Amino acid sequence: MKRYLLEALMARLTLLMTPYPFNHGRAKLEEIIDYILEAFLKAQEQGASYVDARLQSYDYEMIVYDNGSLKEHSYSTRVGIGFRVIYQGAVAYGSTTDLSKESIMEAVNRTLKAAKALSLSVKEKVSLAEYKTVVAKARSHYIVDPFSVEKEKLEIAEQANKTAMGFKNIASAITRLGLQRDRRIILTSDGNHVDVEVVLTGLSHVSVARGEKGLEYVSDYDSRVAGFEFIKSVDWEEMASEVSRLAIVASNADVPKGGEYTVVLDPKMVGLLLHEAFGHASEGDLVDAGASILEGRLGQKVASDIVTIFDDGKVEGGYYVPYDDEGVEKKAVRIVENGILKSYLTDRVSAKRLGIEPTGNGRVMSYSDPVIVRQTNYYMQPRDYTFEELIEDIDYGIYATAKGTKGGQVDPGMGTFTFSAGVSWLIENGKLSKPLRGVNLSGQILEILSRVDAVGRDFEVETSVFGGCGKAGQMVRVGTGGPHVRVRGMIVGGR
Repeated sequence: MKRYLLEALMARLTLLMTPYPFNHGRAKLEEIIDYILEAFLKAQEQGASYVDARLQSYDYEMIVYDNGSLKEHSYSTRVGIGFRVIYQGAVAYGSTTDLSKESIMEAVNRTLKAAKALSLSVKEKVSLAEYKTVVAKARSHYIVDPFSVEKEKLEIAEQANKTAMGFKNIASAITRLGLQRDRRIILTSDGNHVDVEVVLTGLSHVSVARGEKGLEYVSDYDSRVAGFEFIKSVDWEEMASEVSRLAIVASNADVPKGGEYTVVLDPKMVGLLLHEAFGHASEGDLVDAGASILEGRLGQKVASDIVTIFDDGKVEGGYYVPYDDEGVEKKAVRIVENGILKSYLTDRVSAKRLGIEPTGNGRVMSYSDPVIVRQTNYYMQPRDYTFEELIEDIDYGIYATAKGTKGGQVDPGMGTFTFSAGVSWLIENGKLSKPLRGVNLSGQILEILSRVDAVGRDFEVETSVFGGCGKAGQMVRVGTGGPHVRVRGMIVGGR
């Protein structure tokens, strides 16, 4: 413990060089960290085998224009510390929003008492996998602080919304502009001291059109781990206009006849399918609980030879996760390599139970939540087909896109899924022909991955400032994507 305290003291000289609004009342950041370290020592003196803390400061701003009028301009912030204490194999969590010394000491003490009480009845003892401890600071790159911009962000959202409303037969249009700053400092009693800040910005738009086949809505968004310079760099009026045009097309489109088709999925649809139907099944806590179709399949073939799947916290276009919320470094994890299942995603608890290394996937929504296994940026590796080559030998098939998708349902234990696609297109004689709406895709994920016979050379990973992945009551930012992919034999629901 003395070695850790020395490292923490030395690290503070580097980590605290960048000013940031963690001050709370009379306490400054360096004082708060001292209080946490002192609370760690006292908890260990009372028998705790492990203690960690997640200190978070989170800011979020949302601007919403609805049919030309400003409907919402909100700003929220939260600051607090969450603690995890392990005592004789029992785990307890606690938190406080009061960053005074007295409150921090009391919060850790209460959490320790809860762990002691649980230890009297807990049947399955918890222990943590070993890992390489780090002292590090990471900041996502941005040029212009989005929270320093005032009038311009309102003007951008308003103009995009009004432009989208300018099309005939558009019944409604909603535009949202979102900004986020999330800073987390992870401290652990076994040596970690990690400080990560992420700035995320983006804009989304939904248009509803009234056509011959009724009302149809289409949505799209673009977010980036970047500052306001990203918002300035995109032609949002053109993006919103394209959404309106697609909504009009969809409102006059036919629903396909149900059946089995050769389907080409766009990168967003590939990302959605992988994340929901396969990604959750690869999460170590579900595997350990026997709730995953991938349980016991390491080293086995689970997809076609041309399918390689990664989970990577630092891929371009995705959400920035250089370290997870246990302070474990997040590296690119090859989940599937040439069709063979190579790894699960783990936090330190599931890694210990499964007998593998932690992969840096222990994450929380906020400081007050417990650590669970979560994906970061989940995607398929590209290959060498052009889009034209993917469709040229399809006599009759479907090109399914995710613009306007309404979500779906998955069962990680069975590997089954049903998703609605967005505006899609019929493929006839190797070319895109007419638009389609109401396209639903379903199947068993391992069967679908085994039928992938061509993978595109393009590549796209995206994240969103407006939502994320939900699990166990927690929502975290994630990224999804990949290339265009062709599947020979996929069930499409329609008429």
